[in-house]
Amino acid sequence: MVFDTDLSNPYLRQAAELREAFAVDAVERDKAGGQPIEQLRLLKASGLLRLAIPRTYGGEGQPWSTVLRVVREFAKVDGALGHLFGYHTGSQAAAWLYGSSEQAATLYQRSARNNWFWANNGNSRSRSLFGKREGEGWVLNGHKPFTSGSHIADYLNITWLDENGETVGATIPANRTGWKALNDWDAIGQRQTGSGTATYENVRVEPHEVHQPGATAGAPFRTVTPFLQQSVLLNVFLGSAQGALLTARGYTREESRPWVHSGVERHVDDPWVKRVYGDLYTRTLAATALADQALQALDQVWQLGFALTAEQRGQYAIPIAAANAFAGNTALEVTSKIFEVTGARSTANRFGFDRFWRNVRTHTLHNPEEYKTRNVGTWFLTGEPPAPSIIQ
Repeated sequence: MVFDTDLSNPYLRQAAELREAFAVDAVERDKAGGQPIEQLRLLKASGLLRLAIPRTYGGEGQPWSTVLRVVREFAKVDGALGHLFGYHTGSQAAAWLYGSSEQAATLYQRSARNNWFWANNGNSRSRSLFGKREGEGWVLNGHKPFTSGSHIADYLNITWLDENGETVGATIPANRTGWKALNDWDAIGQRQTGSGTATYENVRVEPHEVHQPGATAGAPFRTVTPFLQQSVLLNVFLGSAQGALLTARGYTREESRPWVHSGVERHVDDPWVKRVYGDLYTRTLAATALADQALQALDQVWQLGFALTAEQRGQYAIPIAAANAFAGNTALEVTSKIFEVTGARSTANRFGFDRFWRNVRTHTLHNPEEYKTRNVGTWFLTGEPPAPSIIQ
């Protein structure tokens, strides 16, 4: 087993084909940043943007375990595209999690029919976007940071603060007058995610666009957005680790020279090189097993839906947090240590091997492992699960 893709699954087979297409210019695109326009075209043509939409509403009706394995596939060559696809599916599900069933049905149907790509303007930690009532609707002014996917979006999941400092959510089209993605993302990694700033100048939100949870407003199921976010990230981490390791193996086999004092004629025969690869592979294999358990947990959460209890939410939070923390640490280790066994020439910019580490390092800083591990440790010692919040 070398991180094989389940090609018997038609959606994963399609993702693997796209992965190979994305790999052709992944290094050049990472250097350029900006918008992955051709890759978005390929995604739309594939039909995978409808993967998580229930069949009832015109989608493919696939479980999160399939959706997030697609994220993993893309991240093997391009962490930014894995991130974008994952956040698209999470934003697409926002009305289902926060609004009424009628709102969700309408948006799912329209999204499936129009093949929309979704983006996230729902960063609840940011207190920089404000809304005022105007008639039955709202008018928004301010900005949102970390708006992943906004630079190529058709539709947006958004949140703002009302006059009382309470959070309000809605879904709006990306061509709404007054809304603008600045495309100013300038991090060392994830360079094509468009995770910079979106500005709002007198942006109108209509009453039917505002999320209306109704009687189930306090249901535990409405607090599971962090499960989706953590799951996207952990599969970006894992895919990056798998891709980095496979890429490094190919380079070591074909390009690396043995160290002058190694006593071997081929780099692959050096006992040190064998041990490092053995260790990195074992760690990545363990991270894969934990990630797969977390996928099962997320599938079960989604199947329960609004029947999910607070106790069950706490139980399911643990495998997802554990997998997230371990995947992030493993990916940092793998994407850094591959250079020890590929050699000095592998640092040439034309290879772009550093993109794996830069992407993982950028994302792990937005999702600190320390707090996930503390949550797991607290639960293990006391049985107390993480309290629902915007990041847990």
